[in-house]
Amino acid sequence: MEKLDILGVQLEVRLIPGNSQAPIVFLHEGLGSVAMWQGRDGFWPETVCNLTGRPGVVWSRRGYGRSDPVPDVRGAGRLRPDYMHHEAWTVLPALLDRLGVSRPVLLGHSDGGSIALLHASRHPVAACIVMAPHVIVEEVSIRSIEQARQAFESGGLRERLARYHADVDGAFWQWNDIWLSPGFRTFDIRGECRRISAPVLALQGEDDAYGTLRQIEDIAPTQGPFRMEKIAACGHSPHRDQPTQATHLVADFLADLSP
Repeated sequence: MEKLDILGVQLEVRLIPGNSQAPIVFLHEGLGSVAMWQGRDGFWPETVCNLTGRPGVVWSRRGYGRSDPVPDVRGAGRLRPDYMHHEAWTVLPALLDRLGVSRPVLLGHSDGGSIALLHASRHPVAACIVMAPHVIVEEVSIRSIEQARQAFESGGLRERLARYHADVDGAFWQWNDIWLSPGFRTFDIRGECRRISAPVLALQGEDDAYGTLRQIEDIAPTQGPFRMEKIAACGHSPHRDQPTQATHLVADFLADLSP
């Protein structure tokens, strides 16, 4: 594990060695971090990289994991409705440039999937893999995020998340506040998704409490190849709920891209 200065912010980064193919860059969910990729079967990014042979880059966005916190996250530092666009079009390009990566494979979960799609709509990538991304805001998402707020304030969610974030309150509130704000209800990146020319693989659990299958059906790129996989007995996190299936879907998809 190391820290890299990206645009004046210290970001937590874990590098996974591999062959000379394009590295897989893992983009975490709205309450995720490097450590939260750890599953019951081990560190999932490492499992994927070992199976595919590719190197990996796993990092925590600002305010998450052991990356620098966001000052005054519920005041002056409150996220804007375009925060995922900023991550995709400003922060991620700076990180890739710092690492000398020009055409990565992006693999994003939830918010990280949305960031991956947005990045791929403007920047060259070898492929874009998304698990339970958000392309629009649905009422089911809002209800689940409201329930998460209740669990954080009066349930055990805060204690569980504190194992993964140096500033657990900052990590939670920056995500929860913006998602439940009126200004975020118009979030819609379907137009950007139409412009993706790289191959896209989209995975979604059939029992996802944070979004319907419309979230992957509406990606619908008009230029590059697109594959959807709907996973049974799976909620919002395919890599946790069905890790073996998710791993092999990713590996098979990438194998088809290899020379």
